[in-house]
Amino acid sequence: MGGPSRGASVTTAAENEILTRVGAGTPMGDLMRAYWIPALKSSELKADGDPVRFMLLDEKLIAFRDTSGRIGVMDHRCPHRCASLFFGRNEEGGIRCVYHGWKFDVDGNCLDMANVPPHQDFKHKVHAKAYKAAERNGLVWVFMGEQGENGAKVPELPPIEATLVPEQFMDLDFHMRDCNWLQALEGEIDSSHVAWLHYGLLQKNDFEKDSIRKYQVATRAPEFVTKETDAGFMYGVHRPAEDGIRYWRIAHFMFPCWALPPINNIEFNFLARAYVPLDDTHTMCIVMMMKGDPYKREIAKMPGGRMAMPLLPNTTDWLGRFRVEQNAGNDYLIDREVQRNVTFTGIEGIISQDHAITESMGPIAERELEHLAPSDQMITRVRRLLVRSALDHAKDGTVPKSATDPKVYEGVRSGQFVAPEAQDWLEATAEKIAANPLNYSLAQAAE
Repeated sequence: MGGPSRGASVTTAAENEILTRVGAGTPMGDLMRAYWIPALKSSELKADGDPVRFMLLDEKLIAFRDTSGRIGVMDHRCPHRCASLFFGRNEEGGIRCVYHGWKFDVDGNCLDMANVPPHQDFKHKVHAKAYKAAERNGLVWVFMGEQGENGAKVPELPPIEATLVPEQFMDLDFHMRDCNWLQALEGEIDSSHVAWLHYGLLQKNDFEKDSIRKYQVATRAPEFVTKETDAGFMYGVHRPAEDGIRYWRIAHFMFPCWALPPINNIEFNFLARAYVPLDDTHTMCIVMMMKGDPYKREIAKMPGGRMAMPLLPNTTDWLGRFRVEQNAGNDYLIDREVQRNVTFTGIEGIISQDHAITESMGPIAERELEHLAPSDQMITRVRRLLVRSALDHAKDGTVPKSATDPKVYEGVRSGQFVAPEAQDWLEATAEKIAANPLNYSLAQAAE
């Protein structure tokens, strides 16, 4: 007898290859390179300070801040003899390879060929492989695609709301996850898991009296609607609230690797999370939340609800930044007694629970083995969008609108709210966002 029936929405092994491989020359990797990628904290780079060794889209890179404060991001290999510039001297407006003294500025221009006599110098012909870098509000971005003449093909930074919030109002956290970027991101756009993985033993009266989060545990099997957008894809998850009222959770996937989770009331849900591929099997999770976020306060009062991610000391390994204490090597410090009696998982921390589950799928999930359900429709539709976009780009260079028109990110926000059952979900979403724009909220925070 055959096994359970699986519908046409199953992701094939060939599609999984397209979705998960991010190196140069792969369909997804090349599509990712058409976008600005968040990569480092500004605080990691000091003027004339130590270079930082890191990976991004399966490339080994270094980053440094020069004397004037400009950021350089380049292939770690010196174009002379391929010695690593990680060991270089960051000095006087550039980084100097210690092997033969060749020096490069942040744009990759060779400034000095110290071991070559002046009459044999050809530094104007030598260029290190350098990428465009920019920073805004404590976050360093890298553009790894074709720049064009004088940077004509480099788009503006995307105006994602959370990235527009000044540093003093925003908590910016990095933590590395040992799995492919897509399974990390898919956990974020899977709304129905919250009522189980994070709230599995909670009941309505365990939430604060005025919290509408309680409706998630009152109805643990919600209904879904989805819509493709210029920025990516969005969904609305709805449950009954009081008579004639529905509880909505609105969330977004945005190209190339952003998720906007609906964890707060939509009027002030100024947050974003990026799931940045370091290589095919490691992901840097970048979490941006407003300081004093009400979700943090409420969740901290619940068993196992800690938001902070305890980190191991950084090392200078390629994958040595922002590694977490709770990991597969110690079973995420699961406490089975706590699991039996206190929390659904026995794992302390909301994000740690996500780490455990997505990493448990393996370095790259075998999606052809899945049995998908209606509750997975956002995931299946985002996969189709990504596969289609990657293949279109590979075929003739076509990119989604979001790669060339940053305005599509303006005003995109996730969040939760209640609304009359008769009101259209898109209309209700737009109405709630318009009632509290970002500029108004920043003015309030500054008071």
